[in-house]
Amino acid sequence: MSLYQELKRRNVFRVAIAYLAAAWLLTEVAGTLFPVFGIPDWGIRFMVILFALGFVPALIGSWVYELTPEGLKREKDVAREASITPPTAKRLDVFAIGLIMVALAFILFDRLWLSPRLEQLTTTVAGAVTDSVQTAAPEPAEHQYPPNSIAVLPFVNMSDDPGNEYFSDGISEELLNLLAKIPELRVISRSSAFSFKGKDFDMHTIAAQLNVAHVLEGSVRKAGNQVRITAQLIEASTDTHLWSETYDRTLDDIFSIQDEIAGAVVGVLKLTLLGDAPKAKLTDPEAYALYLQAVHVGDRSTNVALEQSNALLKQVLALDPNYARAWRLLARNYAAQAERRSLPHEEGLALASEAITQALAIEPNLAEAHSWFGMFVAQHDGDLVEAAQQIRRGLSLEPKNPIVLSHSAEFLRILGRLDETIAIEEYVTAHDPLNPFVRWNLSWNYLLAGRPNDAIATARTLQKLYPGRHFAQSLLGLALLHMGQKESALQAIQQEPAEDSRLLSLVMAYHALDWAAESDAALTELIRKYEQEWPYYIATGLAYRGEVDRTFSWLNKAVQHKDTDLAAIASGSWFTNVSDDPRWLPFLESIGKSPEQLAAIEFEVKLPE
Repeated sequence: MSLYQELKRRNVFRVAIAYLAAAWLLTEVAGTLFPVFGIPDWGIRFMVILFALGFVPALIGSWVYELTPEGLKREKDVAREASITPPTAKRLDVFAIGLIMVALAFILFDRLWLSPRLEQLTTTVAGAVTDSVQTAAPEPAEHQYPPNSIAVLPFVNMSDDPGNEYFSDGISEELLNLLAKIPELRVISRSSAFSFKGKDFDMHTIAAQLNVAHVLEGSVRKAGNQVRITAQLIEASTDTHLWSETYDRTLDDIFSIQDEIAGAVVGVLKLTLLGDAPKAKLTDPEAYALYLQAVHVGDRSTNVALEQSNALLKQVLALDPNYARAWRLLARNYAAQAERRSLPHEEGLALASEAITQALAIEPNLAEAHSWFGMFVAQHDGDLVEAAQQIRRGLSLEPKNPIVLSHSAEFLRILGRLDETIAIEEYVTAHDPLNPFVRWNLSWNYLLAGRPNDAIATARTLQKLYPGRHFAQSLLGLALLHMGQKESALQAIQQEPAEDSRLLSLVMAYHALDWAAESDAALTELIRKYEQEWPYYIATGLAYRGEVDRTFSWLNKAVQHKDTDLAAIASGSWFTNVSDDPRWLPFLESIGKSPEQLAAIEFEVKLPE
């Protein structure tokens, strides 16, 4: 007799079916009734595990034993002619079918009658408990937002031409910048306010995420030289309209409209200004519209976008050669092109320097131009004294400007003063909570300062706010690597979408795991693709691997290629393996970054109240 026939004769298959049917029925009953008696979920899990553990012994028992009129006997002790397995098989069939029918009936009874009534009973009891708690205890007070705080949401483009969106976005940003010049008013930065663009959020959500008491929103319709701007000021916690106005004017009146809206906000919020109300900067209206378009295009930051932005800015300056903000934006574009080598490096830097110098000659009180110029000088010329002077000037003009503060934090990192860097970035993050660049910088500086737990928490917040953000996964991986969590670090790094950052981080992660071949392969690929753009970071990977001679070779290449990342070498914690080498201090001195040279730079930032 074959094994299959013997299993069938001994009713092993029927016992299996009957066992599973019984387990299914009991589990269904338990799943319905356990919650009623307060038995936690682990009770059901325990039953399932118990049934699973008993399944194989039940099958073994049906093979070894046979049920006879005298009780259970070992199968080998029962003569074949005296066996009653055929009648037992029929009983097992009836038993299994009966269990299955009962289980199906119970499921129908549960779904159609029992569960709905139990749910209704639970809801009634919970409601009674909630009512009694609410009666016994007073409701908590509503969250109190800073009273003189406001977010300017991107105005909606109501023009017939969708291409006019640059104009509505630009007007919103201009109003934001104008209001930000009022010291008595806390204004949320553009990046956080504009994160709500095109999304349907209620005012309560916006107030909670931005921590503001008021929101300014509106719409812009532009047709030729005619402009209609509608603006409304809302108390966010109650969604109450405090003020609204519609302006039907020509483009020539665009600056007076901005002044009127800012004045209305000051009046409604009853702000007592310590000085004169800020006024919009005047320029040729056509030049202004072209400038807003250049900003919009340039924000895409691709090589093509920068070229298009430059072309628009040259049109602006042909109409108004004294428009300082256009010169400042042109300087930023040229510097970006030089760093990407889409312009010859020296040529691009020279053009950027000329443009920012022109901007400051026209408008000496342009705060962001001063702080940007300070960072430009620090990274490209290495003149830290001049850089400190320019950034201090920007801070004195607009001490609450988040861009100026971010430049200050970046300069402090160049000076190796990470605790002060982090203090500023924590302040900026609190006032610009949805800005991905600020959060990334904060997480990176936590890591450099030896605070990997804070770096991990900030990186995870960044991932939640902006899934798929470049450099977030590699940053998280490096922080995990710092904690000694090598496998988790590798998993995070492998998900990094930016190839350059992923390759560098893999060099380090594979080395930490003692995967020499994989680390070498990643390093070879990194050098092949990014030798010109990333010599400094290639040096950090080599330093992490303890390759001292190659580290200095690539640091020298970073000097030759004028790699701007080299400016912050004093805060780079990746060079521990080479810092004892006799060449280390002379190298730092040669680029003006020795501890003594950096300590001689006087620079202090007092955070606003």
